[in-house]
Amino acid sequence: MSNKNFGFGTQIRKSPYFDSTVKWGATGFSVYNHMYIPRDFGSPEQNFWNLIEKAILCDVAVERQVEITGPDAYKFTQLLTPRNLSKLAIGQCKYVLITNNEGGILNDPVLLRLDENHFWLSLADSDVLLWAQGVAVNSGLNVQIKEPDVSPLQLQGPTSGEIMVKLFGEDIKGLKYYWLREYNLDGIPLIVSRTGWSSELGYEIYLRDGSKGNELYEKIMLAGKEHGLQPGHTSSIRRIEGGMLSYHADADISTNPFELGLDRLVSLDSNINFVGKKALQKIKQKGVTRKQVGIEIDCEPLKGPNTTFWKLSKDNMEIGKITSAVYSPRLKKNIALAMVLVEQSELGNKFEVITNEGNFNCAVVEKPFYDPKKKIASC
Repeated sequence: MSNKNFGFGTQIRKSPYFDSTVKWGATGFSVYNHMYIPRDFGSPEQNFWNLIEKAILCDVAVERQVEITGPDAYKFTQLLTPRNLSKLAIGQCKYVLITNNEGGILNDPVLLRLDENHFWLSLADSDVLLWAQGVAVNSGLNVQIKEPDVSPLQLQGPTSGEIMVKLFGEDIKGLKYYWLREYNLDGIPLIVSRTGWSSELGYEIYLRDGSKGNELYEKIMLAGKEHGLQPGHTSSIRRIEGGMLSYHADADISTNPFELGLDRLVSLDSNINFVGKKALQKIKQKGVTRKQVGIEIDCEPLKGPNTTFWKLSKDNMEIGKITSAVYSPRLKKNIALAMVLVEQSELGNKFEVITNEGNFNCAVVEKPFYDPKKKIASC
């Protein structure tokens, strides 16, 4: 993919890894951030076991970057997010929310600080490039905002560390959770971070030259052969086990951070300025009317993730919706994330879920469903 094709538009683009993913068995794709993403390498359950037992390599070039540079880059980046960035060091990453003027969530990216005035927002599926450029127009700040030639891969799973050592040497062991380093792998320019959308030990490898995509993919697969590496796709099973959000499903523009229990990502008591601050102050003062919870569904194993929201009912009254549901073969349970009326959010509360396959009993349980303190990913 050439550099001139970068930038948001109506055309659906192929990733720099497209040919390699097809070669390695990708048979199904969907569209995310105006780009094809491989979704099918065979059985989703086998993909899950590959992830938690060895490692998988995922083409996530669809995680487009918004690059913010210029003398006021830090001040502008802070303007976009309610999370306090005052302690964000060069070389560090943070999970952040992008909010609009009403406090609604526009995206939940990972923010990377590459230099004093050089930031990337690694995006979920929404046009934050356009939002950021719009905010900049009347901000009075001196910034440049663009989409760079950057395409991530995710190498995730317990053997990912050994594979990274083979690629980059022993030095990579010193890379801490949610930190990044710059590398050059046989002439391929990269940023590597200890992050990922899997709740497992893992790395994101940000390619900075789209012409070298297939070369990079093949190098990683070759290095991972002796460590059980398989081609794969992001695992709905594992991310729901870990309580990780999927934008458009578990959060959207009508969802605020307090409904998701993400108060830690909202700094209202400091003097920092950000879009949506007044709205979020009002929401916190008034309190929320709904809340995200974990749910276990009492039925036969679900055949796959839900593709629509499922209504939740109690005493013939609709009290919320299932946003993400899946069967976990490890837990041997049907697990789900749901948004319910706050008065119905207590642990143990029982509801009825209405699906295309019938109506089933379900109950509110603790989330995340597995490794709640994220010890696996952060070790």
